[in-house]
Order: sequence, then C-alpha cells, then structure tokens
Amino acid sequence: MSVDPISLEVFRNLLTSAAEEMGVALGRTAYSTNIKERRDYSCAVFGPVGDMVAQAAHIPVHLGAMTASVRAALDRLALAPGDIAVLNDPYLGGTHLPDVSVMAPVHVDSDDGPLLVGYVANRGHHADIGGMAPGSLPLSTSLYQEGIIIPPLKLVEGGVLNEGLMELICRNTRTPDERRGDFAAQIAAVRTGERRLLDLVARYGLVDLHEHMDALLDYAESLTRAALRSLPSGTYSFQDVMEGDGFTNDPLVIKCAVTLSDDGITFDLTGTAAQVPGCVNTPLAVTESAALYVTRALVGGDIPANDGVRRAVTLIAPEGCLVNAQSPHAVSGGNVETSQRVTDVMLGALAQAAPGLIPAASQGTMNNLLVGGRNERTGTPFVYYETISGGLGAGPKGAGASAVQSHMTNTLNTPVEALEYAFPLRVREYSVRKNSGGQGAHTGGDGVVREIEFLSPAHVTIISERRTTRPYGLNGGGDGQPGRNFVERDGARTEIGAKADLDVMPGDSFRVETPGGGAWGSGSE
Repeated sequence: MSVDPISLEVFRNLLTSAAEEMGVALGRTAYSTNIKERRDYSCAVFGPVGDMVAQAAHIPVHLGAMTASVRAALDRLALAPGDIAVLNDPYLGGTHLPDVSVMAPVHVDSDDGPLLVGYVANRGHHADIGGMAPGSLPLSTSLYQEGIIIPPLKLVEGGVLNEGLMELICRNTRTPDERRGDFAAQIAAVRTGERRLLDLVARYGLVDLHEHMDALLDYAESLTRAALRSLPSGTYSFQDVMEGDGFTNDPLVIKCAVTLSDDGITFDLTGTAAQVPGCVNTPLAVTESAALYVTRALVGGDIPANDGVRRAVTLIAPEGCLVNAQSPHAVSGGNVETSQRVTDVMLGALAQAAPGLIPAASQGTMNNLLVGGRNERTGTPFVYYETISGGLGAGPKGAGASAVQSHMTNTLNTPVEALEYAFPLRVREYSVRKNSGGQGAHTGGDGVVREIEFLSPAHVTIISERRTTRPYGLNGGGDGQPGRNFVERDGARTEIGAKADLDVMPGDSFRVETPGGGAWGSGSE
C-alpha cells in the first residue's frame, strides 16, 4: 500500500478510534466518580519514536503534555513486551501529581523476535494521591506536600503487576481501594489500545502502518503551517494577571508576545512573573499544552490532532518563571488555574492579529473544589473533587455558551444523583448564574451556581481565579462578572477568597458562583 489521500484519512480515523476506544474502556471500568462520571482522563496513540500520532477528544492540558511523559519513560526505562510504565512527576512530563500516566509499548511477533509497533498511553486524574490535604490540590509551598511523586517506573513487567509498587502508591492515598480500581481501569485501557494496534498490523502490515503514522505527522505539520501563513505576519503582545498564589494576593503578571511568520508561530513568555512559593507555578509541559491548544484553536479546520502540529510551534519560557517553574516548586494549582490564564493571554495577543477569529475571554478558571473526610454513615474515608463550569467568551459570530467547561479542561460535571450517592454531601442548588456574562453585541455566556451541604465533618479546599479580575471582553464588549465563593454556617453566609482551605461540620455549606464570559462587540445586535 502506498500513502494517498484516501488511505491517509482511513488510517487517521483508525488510529483515532483506537484512542477513543481506550477512553471508553477507561471510563466504563473506572471506580471513582471523577473518572467514571466526570471523564477526567485522556488517551492517545504514539509512534515508535514517541511522537503522538492520534488522540481522543479528551482534556487539552493532558494531551499536550503526554508526549513529554512518554519520552521521559522511554529515556529512563527499557520497556519490553508486556511492560506498563507509570509516572506523575510534573518535572518529568507530568502536569500535577493527581494526573497519573500509564503507557505501554506495543510489539508484534516476528521470526526475528518482537518488533515495536508504537506506544499507547492514558492519563487519569486520581481524586487523591496523598499529600497534605484531601484531593492533593493543597495550598502548598513544595511539590513534596502535594502527594506521592512517581518517577517513571514499571507498574507491570512482563505482564505481571508490580504489587509492591501498587501497594506503596495506594498506601500513600486516603482512598486506597478507589485508587486500585482506577489503576486497574487505566491498565485495561492500555490493553485495549494494544489490541487495536495489533489488529491494524494484522490487517495492513507494520510497514504500511508506520508509513501512515509518519505521513499523518507530516500532513498535520503542513496544514498547520499553511493555516498560519494565511494570517498577518507580525508580533502581537498581551498580558493579564493571576490573583496571587494562595498566600499573598499580589498580582502575578503573565506576558506573552506571539509572533506569526512563514516559519510558524512563536509564543514568547519573557517578562512573566518569577516562580512563587505557592501552588500556581506550572511546569513547562503545561505551558506547552496551552500553546498547542491555542494553535489548534487558531488554525481550526480538520487538521489531524497529533505532534505534527507541535513542529510549527516555538515556545520561549525562561527557566524559573511562573510558567516554567523548577523543581521542587509547588504546582498543584498551576495545571488547573495558571494554564487557563496562559491561554487567555495567548488568545488576547492573537485577537490583535485575527480579530475575526478570536473570542473574548471565557471564565478563566476551573473552580477546583475538593472535599475530604470520613463518612459518618459508613465509617469509610471519602474524597470528592470537581471542576465547576462557567461562561464561555462570546465571539465574532455569536454569544458565548453558558454553564460549560472551557479551554484547558473538557470534563463533564458530577451528576447530582451520583454525587449524593457516593459522598456524604447534598446539593442545595445547581443553576445557571443569570446575567453573569459580559454585555455587548454578542453577550458572554453565564456561569453557574453550585452549593453543597456537608453531611459529615470534612476539610475543604477551593482553588479558583477571576474573583477580583474579570474575563475580558473584546472589540468593545463588556467584561464577564467575577466569581464568588461563600461558606454558610449557622445561617450566616461569609464570602471567602479565591484560594482557601477550611474545616466544615454537618449542616455547613459551600457555595461557588462561577464567572461569566466576556462579550464581543459594543452595543447590541
């Protein structure tokens, strides 16, 4: 078989379907509500040298960083048939510690021994991976406070589970049974991907499969560069701020100069604030994820989602700055919050080059709510984690959507029924936060209100943003409303900051009002 437009599209869909089927297996067999209900996971297929050749439509902040995880494992481990590697170290290609990646080589037998087909990998957000606070997204000052750090290790070797390693990981979490169940689901997903790649080899042969993997990377690169060349060349700058690191409210500036040229696109974050003591630092892999996501959104079209896009992207982020932190700086909130602001800044710069393409700012936060304790009814430990949706920014062609996840996250919510069944919690209110989107020719999407009552004593952490700053409007459109967080106790409601932790008792409640998106255009239609 030679590579032609039809065969290229066939292989593109075959490889993507393998990643999608891995995701179905992971979601259906997972134990935790965070993976099973919210689908906080991602799956991808990699070629024989570790390039991502296909991905499922999962979580942008996972997928952009997963190549770094695979390459870190390949650099440190000799993976043989039947092996599965595991890692979560943010400074070795991870994002933050709850995001645990597993990956496996796929080999096909031959007369000369096993031949490498490629790799399959997935990343799941574990609701707890240890550390100083339930949910492993604490207001930390060091990576060591955030949970167990797993360098690239063999979780499965020669088809045999490393029970000692599994026991070590689970013993360091608050919910070991749940962790073991989610790891089993991740292993099942890897084996599903392995079977699908072997099916492709059996049907088309290894040579043709590898030729089409390489061709898909070249095709994505070519389409990306062509789309970028259609935009006006030049350098465009923008900046925004993070609302402190959890210990101070001092604004942390994120600057980005975006250069469009015939060679591709460059994101230069020189001038961004230095890394800080608190948890909003990001490792470079997270910043790369944002750059790749923004590039994909900018070029649009039906371009294959693989590492060919990466070839057209240059990222400059000085070591030791907020968006290229150095170990062991804390990063638990950087993956979920700073990644959103990096995206806002990159899109804000590109709005100057392509005002007819770029929308106003979306809510700019994931509104991370973490609750953990012991269920008084069952006597068992529990940890609940949720990212709460908000408003999308409006664009040149219409209003922003309300009550949805945006940009670097792509999860569902936890349904009320599943939440109340699994945890000692009661949902008092879950509604659209009317009129929280910016006003203009095209209005920003509205945020949501989510209020949860506690039925057992618990510890609560909130890591959020856009509580004092607002999601920006574009082309004269109004800004979205900032979010608000409240604790209610004994009938009295108290507003708290963007980042806080506290102990609660039965009858207390926590209320999150998420930001609306910015509007696009002045006046009204």
